[in-house]
Amino acid sequence: MSQDEVPSPSHYDVQKQRRAEFITEWRRHRQTIVTAADGIPVEPSAPTPGQRSMAYLGEAAGRPTRLLDATRHDFAAGTATGVSAQSWDAVCFVVAGSGTLVVDSGRHDFRTWDAFHLPAFRLHQCEFTQPTQILAFSSFPAVKLFGAARLWSGWRDENPVSDAPPASFVPKPLARSVQAEVREAMHARLHTDYDQQQLRLNPKGTRSKFLVDPSLGYRTSGLTMVMTQYAPGRGQAMHAHPGEAYLYVVEGEGETYVGDEPEGGEWHRWTAGDFVVVDHFVWHQHRNLSADSPARLLRVHMMETMLATMQALVDPIELLLEPDEIFRRTPDASGVAWPEDRRPAT
Repeated sequence: MSQDEVPSPSHYDVQKQRRAEFITEWRRHRQTIVTAADGIPVEPSAPTPGQRSMAYLGEAAGRPTRLLDATRHDFAAGTATGVSAQSWDAVCFVVAGSGTLVVDSGRHDFRTWDAFHLPAFRLHQCEFTQPTQILAFSSFPAVKLFGAARLWSGWRDENPVSDAPPASFVPKPLARSVQAEVREAMHARLHTDYDQQQLRLNPKGTRSKFLVDPSLGYRTSGLTMVMTQYAPGRGQAMHAHPGEAYLYVVEGEGETYVGDEPEGGEWHRWTAGDFVVVDHFVWHQHRNLSADSPARLLRVHMMETMLATMQALVDPIELLLEPDEIFRRTPDASGVAWPEDRRPAT
Protein backbone atom coordinates (compact mmCIF):
# COMPACT_ATOMS: atom_id res chain seq x y z
CA MET A 1 0.00 0.00 0.00
CA SER A 2 1.38 3.39 -0.96
CA GLN A 3 1.63 6.25 1.50
CA ASP A 4 -1.20 8.08 -0.34
CA GLU A 5 -3.70 5.24 0.06
CA VAL A 6 -6.15 5.31 2.96
CA PRO A 7 -6.95 1.85 4.36
CA SER A 8 -10.61 0.85 4.24
CA PRO A 9 -12.29 0.38 7.61
CA SER A 10 -12.51 -3.25 8.66
CA HIS A 11 -15.70 -5.24 8.94
CA TYR A 12 -15.37 -4.90 12.71
CA ASP A 13 -14.99 -1.11 12.52
CA VAL A 14 -18.03 -0.68 10.27
CA GLN A 15 -20.28 -2.67 12.59
CA LYS A 16 -18.91 -1.05 15.73
CA GLN A 17 -19.56 2.44 14.36
CA ARG A 18 -23.07 1.53 13.23
CA ARG A 19 -23.97 0.15 16.66
CA ALA A 20 -22.52 3.16 18.43
CA GLU A 21 -24.48 5.55 16.19
CA PHE A 22 -27.69 3.60 16.79
CA ILE A 23 -27.47 3.62 20.59
CA THR A 24 -26.47 7.30 20.66
CA GLU A 25 -29.52 8.20 18.57
CA TRP A 26 -31.77 5.87 20.57
CA ARG A 27 -30.76 7.39 23.90
CA ARG A 28 -31.55 10.82 22.55
CA HIS A 29 -35.23 9.87 22.43
CA ARG A 30 -35.47 8.47 25.95
CA GLN A 31 -38.17 10.03 28.10
CA THR A 32 -40.36 9.21 31.07
CA ILE A 33 -43.46 11.43 30.88
CA VAL A 34 -45.38 12.33 27.71
CA THR A 35 -48.10 14.75 28.75
CA ALA A 36 -51.62 15.01 27.39
CA ALA A 37 -50.54 18.22 25.59
CA ASP A 38 -47.61 16.54 23.81
CA GLY A 39 -49.66 14.78 21.13
CA ILE A 40 -48.92 15.38 17.44
CA PRO A 41 -51.90 15.58 15.01
CA VAL A 42 -51.75 12.75 12.47
CA GLU A 43 -53.79 11.56 9.52
CA PRO A 44 -55.47 8.23 10.41
CA SER A 45 -54.90 5.23 8.14
CA ALA A 46 -58.64 4.79 7.55
CA PRO A 47 -59.98 8.33 8.09
CA THR A 48 -63.49 9.10 9.28
CA PRO A 49 -65.22 12.45 8.69
CA GLY A 50 -64.78 14.50 11.85
CA GLN A 51 -62.15 12.20 13.30
CA ARG A 52 -59.20 13.69 15.16
CA SER A 53 -56.08 11.63 15.87
CA MET A 54 -53.07 12.49 18.03
CA ALA A 55 -49.83 10.45 18.13
CA TYR A 56 -48.06 10.29 21.51
CA LEU A 57 -45.44 7.58 21.10
CA GLY A 58 -43.85 6.26 17.94
CA GLU A 59 -42.35 7.65 14.76
CA ALA A 60 -45.43 9.74 13.93
CA ALA A 61 -45.11 11.48 17.29
CA GLY A 62 -41.45 12.35 16.70
CA ARG A 63 -40.54 9.84 19.42
CA PRO A 64 -39.22 6.71 17.64
CA THR A 65 -39.90 3.42 19.39
CA ARG A 66 -38.92 -0.19 18.65
CA LEU A 67 -41.95 -2.21 19.74
CA LEU A 68 -45.06 -0.14 20.47
CA ASP A 69 -46.71 3.10 19.52
CA ALA A 70 -49.60 4.98 21.14
CA THR A 71 -52.26 7.09 19.43
CA ARG A 72 -55.46 8.75 20.64
CA HIS A 73 -58.50 8.90 18.36
CA ASP A 74 -61.60 11.08 18.88
CA PHE A 75 -64.80 10.27 16.97
CA ALA A 76 -68.14 12.04 16.63
CA ALA A 77 -71.40 10.26 17.41
CA GLY A 78 -73.03 8.51 14.45
CA THR A 79 -69.78 8.04 12.53
CA ALA A 80 -67.88 4.91 11.49
CA THR A 81 -64.29 4.29 10.54
CA GLY A 82 -63.31 3.12 7.09
CA VAL A 83 -62.96 -0.61 6.51
CA SER A 84 -59.32 -1.65 6.81
CA ALA A 85 -56.88 -4.42 7.66
CA GLN A 86 -53.16 -4.36 8.33
CA SER A 87 -50.24 -6.68 8.99
CA TRP A 88 -49.82 -5.43 12.58
CA ASP A 89 -52.30 -5.57 15.43
CA ALA A 90 -53.46 -3.15 18.10
CA VAL A 91 -55.15 -3.21 21.50
CA CYS A 92 -57.57 -0.38 22.22
CA PHE A 93 -58.90 1.17 25.43
CA VAL A 94 -62.15 3.13 25.43
CA VAL A 95 -61.41 6.27 27.46
CA ALA A 96 -64.99 7.49 26.99
CA GLY A 97 -67.97 6.79 24.75
CA SER A 98 -69.60 3.76 23.17
CA GLY A 99 -69.91 1.94 19.88
CA THR A 100 -69.51 -1.34 18.08
CA LEU A 101 -66.43 -3.17 16.83
CA VAL A 102 -67.03 -5.19 13.65
CA VAL A 103 -64.45 -7.85 12.75
CA ASP A 104 -65.38 -10.05 9.80
CA SER A 105 -69.00 -10.99 10.53
CA GLY A 106 -68.81 -10.54 14.31
CA ARG A 107 -70.10 -7.51 16.23
CA HIS A 108 -68.91 -6.48 19.70
CA ASP A 109 -70.55 -3.59 21.58
CA PHE A 110 -68.19 -1.53 23.75
CA ARG A 111 -68.40 1.36 26.21
CA THR A 112 -66.24 3.39 28.58
CA TRP A 113 -63.25 1.46 30.04
CA ASP A 114 -63.80 -1.56 27.81
CA ALA A 115 -60.91 -2.93 25.76
CA PHE A 116 -60.74 -4.63 22.37
CA HIS A 117 -58.23 -6.16 19.97
CA LEU A 118 -57.80 -5.24 16.30
CA PRO A 119 -56.18 -8.42 14.92
CA ALA A 120 -53.74 -8.41 12.03
CA PHE A 121 -54.90 -9.41 8.54
CA ARG A 122 -58.62 -9.19 9.35
CA LEU A 123 -60.99 -6.57 8.04
CA HIS A 124 -62.44 -4.42 10.78
CA GLN A 125 -64.48 -1.29 11.36
CA CYS A 126 -65.74 0.70 14.35
CA GLU A 127 -69.12 2.42 14.59
CA PHE A 128 -69.77 5.06 17.27
CA THR A 129 -73.09 5.74 18.99
CA GLN A 130 -71.70 8.55 21.19
CA PRO A 131 -68.73 10.92 21.07
CA THR A 132 -65.92 8.47 21.74
CA GLN A 133 -62.24 8.67 22.63
CA ILE A 134 -60.05 5.61 22.09
CA LEU A 135 -56.40 4.89 22.86
CA ALA A 136 -54.74 2.51 20.41
CA PHE A 137 -51.45 0.77 21.18
CA SER A 138 -50.08 -1.09 18.16
CA SER A 139 -47.20 -3.39 17.20
CA PHE A 140 -46.52 -1.35 14.04
CA PRO A 141 -42.95 -0.36 15.07
CA ALA A 142 -41.97 -4.00 15.66
CA VAL A 143 -43.59 -5.21 12.41
CA LYS A 144 -41.96 -2.38 10.46
CA LEU A 145 -38.54 -3.44 11.80
CA PHE A 146 -38.98 -6.71 9.91
CA GLY A 147 -40.11 -4.98 6.72
CA ALA A 148 -43.58 -6.51 7.01
CA ALA A 149 -45.83 -3.45 7.56
CA ARG A 150 -48.73 -3.54 5.08
CA LEU A 151 -52.10 -1.74 5.12
CA TRP A 152 -55.29 -2.37 3.16
CA SER A 153 -58.13 0.16 3.40
CA GLY A 154 -61.29 1.12 1.56
CA TRP A 155 -62.54 -2.42 0.87
CA ARG A 156 -65.75 -1.84 -1.13
CA ASP A 157 -66.58 1.35 0.71
CA GLU A 158 -70.25 1.00 -0.17
CA ASN A 159 -70.52 -2.36 1.67
CA PRO A 160 -70.24 -3.16 5.40
CA VAL A 161 -67.23 -5.03 6.67
CA SER A 162 -69.44 -7.99 7.59
CA ASP A 163 -69.90 -8.69 3.86
CA ALA A 164 -66.18 -9.26 3.40
CA PRO A 165 -64.77 -12.81 3.47
CA PRO A 166 -63.07 -13.71 6.77
CA ALA A 167 -59.27 -13.45 6.84
CA SER A 168 -59.49 -12.11 3.30
CA PHE A 169 -55.83 -11.14 3.14
CA VAL A 170 -54.39 -14.42 4.42
CA PRO A 171 -53.06 -16.53 1.50
CA LYS A 172 -54.73 -19.91 1.03
CA PRO A 173 -51.76 -22.22 0.35
CA LEU A 174 -50.25 -21.93 3.81
CA ALA A 175 -48.11 -24.44 5.63
CA ARG A 176 -50.11 -26.69 7.96
CA SER A 177 -48.68 -25.07 11.09
CA VAL A 178 -49.62 -21.61 9.84
CA GLN A 179 -53.12 -22.78 8.96
CA ALA A 180 -53.56 -23.97 12.56
CA GLU A 181 -52.31 -20.62 13.84
CA VAL A 182 -54.82 -18.77 11.65
CA ARG A 183 -57.71 -21.01 12.79
CA GLU A 184 -56.88 -20.40 16.45
CA ALA A 185 -56.61 -16.66 15.92
CA MET A 186 -59.98 -16.59 14.18
CA HIS A 187 -61.65 -17.91 17.35
CA ALA A 188 -59.70 -15.81 19.85
CA ARG A 189 -61.31 -13.22 22.09
CA LEU A 190 -61.65 -9.67 20.75
CA HIS A 191 -63.49 -7.66 23.44
CA THR A 192 -63.48 -7.23 27.22
CA ASP A 193 -66.34 -5.72 29.21
CA TYR A 194 -64.68 -3.96 32.16
CA ASP A 195 -67.48 -4.88 34.59
CA GLN A 196 -67.15 -8.58 33.80
CA GLN A 197 -63.51 -8.85 34.85
CA GLN A 198 -62.28 -9.99 38.26
CA LEU A 199 -60.60 -7.37 40.44
CA ARG A 200 -57.38 -8.91 41.79
CA LEU A 201 -55.55 -7.72 44.90
CA ASN A 202 -51.77 -7.64 44.44
CA PRO A 203 -49.15 -7.78 47.22
CA LYS A 204 -47.59 -4.52 45.98
CA GLY A 205 -50.02 -1.83 47.10
CA THR A 206 -52.30 -2.24 44.10
CA ARG A 207 -55.33 -4.04 42.74
CA SER A 208 -55.92 -4.68 39.06
CA LYS A 209 -58.05 -6.09 36.26
CA PHE A 210 -56.75 -7.87 33.17
CA LEU A 211 -58.28 -6.30 30.05
CA VAL A 212 -56.22 -7.97 27.30
CA ASP A 213 -54.23 -11.05 28.27
CA PRO A 214 -53.66 -14.65 27.09
CA SER A 215 -55.39 -15.84 30.27
CA LEU A 216 -58.60 -14.25 28.94
CA GLY A 217 -58.41 -16.02 25.57
CA TYR A 218 -56.71 -13.29 23.53
CA ARG A 219 -54.22 -14.07 20.74
CA THR A 220 -52.24 -10.90 20.08
CA SER A 221 -48.69 -10.24 18.91
CA GLY A 222 -47.83 -10.20 22.62
CA LEU A 223 -49.72 -7.02 23.48
CA THR A 224 -51.28 -7.12 26.93
CA MET A 225 -53.30 -4.56 28.88
CA VAL A 226 -54.15 -4.29 32.56
CA MET A 227 -55.90 -1.57 34.59
CA THR A 228 -54.10 -1.06 37.90
CA GLN A 229 -55.28 0.97 40.89
CA TYR A 230 -52.76 2.37 43.35
CA ALA A 231 -53.92 2.78 46.92
CA PRO A 232 -53.92 6.34 48.37
CA GLY A 233 -50.41 7.34 49.33
CA ARG A 234 -48.93 4.02 48.20
CA GLY A 235 -47.02 2.54 45.31
CA GLN A 236 -45.76 -0.70 43.86
CA ALA A 237 -42.39 -2.34 44.56
CA MET A 238 -39.25 -0.98 42.90
CA HIS A 239 -38.19 -3.18 39.96
CA ALA A 240 -36.38 -3.16 36.61
CA HIS A 241 -36.96 -4.80 33.22
CA PRO A 242 -36.36 -4.10 29.53
CA GLY A 243 -38.93 -1.92 27.71
CA GLU A 244 -41.04 -0.80 26.22
CA ALA A 245 -43.87 -0.51 28.74
CA TYR A 246 -46.41 2.30 28.61
CA LEU A 247 -48.73 3.42 31.38
CA TYR A 248 -51.63 5.75 30.65
CA VAL A 249 -52.97 7.72 33.61
CA VAL A 250 -56.73 7.18 33.61
CA GLU A 251 -57.36 8.90 36.95
CA GLY A 252 -55.39 10.58 39.70
CA GLU A 253 -51.95 12.04 40.09
CA GLY A 254 -48.67 10.64 41.26
CA GLU A 255 -45.02 10.20 40.43
CA THR A 256 -42.63 7.66 38.95
CA TYR A 257 -39.07 6.98 40.06
CA VAL A 258 -36.48 6.30 37.33
CA GLY A 259 -32.81 5.57 38.01
CA ASP A 260 -29.86 3.39 37.07
CA GLU A 261 -30.03 2.03 40.65
CA PRO A 262 -32.86 1.68 43.20
CA GLU A 263 -31.58 4.85 44.87
CA GLY A 264 -30.24 8.13 43.52
CA GLY A 265 -32.62 8.52 40.58
CA GLU A 266 -35.31 11.12 39.83
CA TRP A 267 -39.06 11.30 40.51
CA HIS A 268 -41.30 12.44 37.64
CA ARG A 269 -44.81 13.83 38.27
CA TRP A 270 -47.84 12.70 36.25
CA THR A 271 -51.55 13.40 36.12
CA ALA A 272 -54.65 12.19 34.25
CA GLY A 273 -54.13 11.99 30.48
CA ASP A 274 -50.34 11.59 30.68
CA PHE A 275 -48.29 8.62 29.48
CA VAL A 276 -45.55 7.15 31.65
CA VAL A 277 -42.82 5.48 29.58
CA VAL A 278 -40.50 2.71 30.76
CA ASP A 279 -38.43 2.29 27.60
CA HIS A 280 -35.04 1.01 28.78
CA PHE A 281 -33.55 -1.14 31.53
CA VAL A 282 -33.98 1.19 34.50
CA TRP A 283 -35.14 0.82 38.07
CA HIS A 284 -38.60 2.32 38.42
CA GLN A 285 -41.52 2.62 40.80
CA HIS A 286 -44.94 4.30 40.52
CA ARG A 287 -46.80 5.78 43.48
CA ASN A 288 -50.02 7.62 44.17
CA LEU A 289 -49.64 11.11 45.66
CA SER A 290 -53.26 11.44 46.78
CA ALA A 291 -53.98 10.67 50.44
CA ASP A 292 -57.67 10.09 49.73
CA SER A 293 -58.28 8.56 46.30
CA PRO A 294 -56.80 5.67 44.28
CA ALA A 295 -54.92 6.43 41.09
CA ARG A 296 -55.65 4.36 37.99
CA LEU A 297 -53.00 3.54 35.41
CA LEU A 298 -53.46 1.45 32.27
CA ARG A 299 -50.35 -0.61 31.45
CA VAL A 300 -49.52 -1.97 27.99
CA HIS A 301 -46.47 -3.92 26.85
CA MET A 302 -45.37 -6.90 24.69
CA MET A 303 -44.28 -9.12 27.57
CA GLU A 304 -45.53 -12.39 26.05
CA THR A 305 -43.44 -12.20 22.87
CA MET A 306 -40.62 -9.67 22.76
CA LEU A 307 -39.60 -9.81 26.43
CA ALA A 308 -40.06 -13.58 26.55
CA THR A 309 -37.85 -13.92 23.46
CA MET A 310 -35.21 -11.70 25.01
CA GLN A 311 -35.32 -13.82 28.16
CA ALA A 312 -34.73 -16.99 26.13
CA LEU A 313 -31.84 -15.42 24.23
CA VAL A 314 -29.93 -14.25 27.32
CA ASP A 315 -30.86 -17.07 29.72
CA PRO A 316 -29.71 -17.55 32.48
CA ILE A 317 -29.41 -13.76 32.86
CA GLU A 318 -32.54 -12.52 34.65
CA LEU A 319 -34.41 -9.69 32.90
CA LEU A 320 -37.04 -8.96 35.55
CA LEU A 321 -35.32 -7.65 38.67
CA GLU A 322 -37.40 -7.38 41.83
CA PRO A 323 -35.19 -8.19 44.84
CA ASP A 324 -36.89 -9.78 47.83
CA GLU A 325 -35.50 -7.15 50.22
CA ILE A 326 -37.19 -4.40 48.17
CA PHE A 327 -40.40 -6.36 47.71
CA ARG A 328 -40.71 -6.97 51.46
CA ARG A 329 -40.58 -3.23 52.14
CA THR A 330 -43.62 -2.55 49.97
CA PRO A 331 -46.73 -1.79 52.09
CA ASP A 332 -49.35 -4.53 52.05
CA ALA A 333 -52.57 -3.38 50.37
CA SER A 334 -54.79 -6.05 51.91
CA GLY A 335 -55.89 -3.71 54.72
CA VAL A 336 -56.71 -0.77 52.43
CA ALA A 337 -60.31 0.49 52.56
CA TRP A 338 -60.77 0.51 48.79
CA PRO A 339 -63.74 2.45 47.37
CA GLU A 340 -66.26 0.73 45.14
CA ASP A 341 -64.75 0.04 41.74
CA ARG A 342 -67.15 1.82 39.43
CA ARG A 343 -66.43 2.97 35.92
CA PRO A 344 -67.84 6.27 34.59
CA ALA A 345 -71.29 6.23 33.08
CA THR A 346 -71.23 6.09 29.29
